[in-house]
Amino acid sequence: MNVLVTGATGFLGFHLAEKLKQEGYHVTATGRNRKIANELRKKGISFLACDLTDEEKTIALCKNQDFIFHTAALSSPWGKYEEFYQANVKTTKNIIQGCKTYHPKRLIHVSTPSIYFNHDERIGVKEDDMLPPVFVNHYAHTKWLAEQEIDQAFAEGISTITIRPRALFGPRDTTIIPRLIRANEKESLPLFGDGKTLMDITYVGNVVDALLLCMHSPECTIGQKYNITNGDPVYLIDMLQLLFSKLHLPFQPKYMSFSSAYRLAYAMEGVHRVFRIQKEPLLTRYTVGVLGKSQTLNITKAKNELGYKPSVSVKEGLDLFVKWWKEQHEHGDI
Repeated sequence: MNVLVTGATGFLGFHLAEKLKQEGYHVTATGRNRKIANELRKKGISFLACDLTDEEKTIALCKNQDFIFHTAALSSPWGKYEEFYQANVKTTKNIIQGCKTYHPKRLIHVSTPSIYFNHDERIGVKEDDMLPPVFVNHYAHTKWLAEQEIDQAFAEGISTITIRPRALFGPRDTTIIPRLIRANEKESLPLFGDGKTLMDITYVGNVVDALLLCMHSPECTIGQKYNITNGDPVYLIDMLQLLFSKLHLPFQPKYMSFSSAYRLAYAMEGVHRVFRIQKEPLLTRYTVGVLGKSQTLNITKAKNELGYKPSVSVKEGLDLFVKWWKEQHEHGDI
């Protein structure tokens, strides 16, 4: 059975392509990182370079595919709107056109719970809860627009399923936990409030399991959206203490009030906008909000309808991440 994975040189996409290959599927992968593309080829995974903003090439990529996993995205709290639109909306439109042309069994789309974020405390957010009137950044906005394209495709007869996985971590993570580690290495790690921010983090292998469940889930799941987390919210301060104890590194928190941090981030963003600085500010309001305001997701729907059950706990996931992180340091890859 043939499966296409977009964004396969990314964190989630790589793990997904690897797992599908292990499960016996014929996997075609595409992505932007040539070095990681070579890693995929060494694992026996077919890799085709393709600019997903090119409609004709993207449609051709979908030929003879039984399942299509669309994990490709531009994920960042900062950047130009047009770049996010092209990477998150235009690519989704093109994949949908490929589905309309070649009719795979299912199109499984990876979205984000960033669309829920509104700088307030939100506990147990469900898939159909009210969204904020204004999205927190271009990433969240364009991922929501991409979901609208998926909804329209479903209305037009394409079998779609969307998942919204929260804060992925694990081996090969180069963003969330590594950012925290590097900040801690620079004398101190800023924490907003008292660090008692309740949050969901999700082991990448659990998200892969959820995606595989989407391939053969009941007909009632078609056209639906599902929150995916570890189902075990943790306090940020507790997670960080556990992480650095496993890394055998001193934990150096620097506490700052949420209001002070938010004002500082607002000022930094303003400077970057006025002077048209493309590089992400050292601090953004989104980062302050994510680390300073509690947000957890309800995954009851995924459990009941997909049969989703997280198999790797947060503690086990941190062990696997730390093992990988230390190996990378030993080999000089980080």
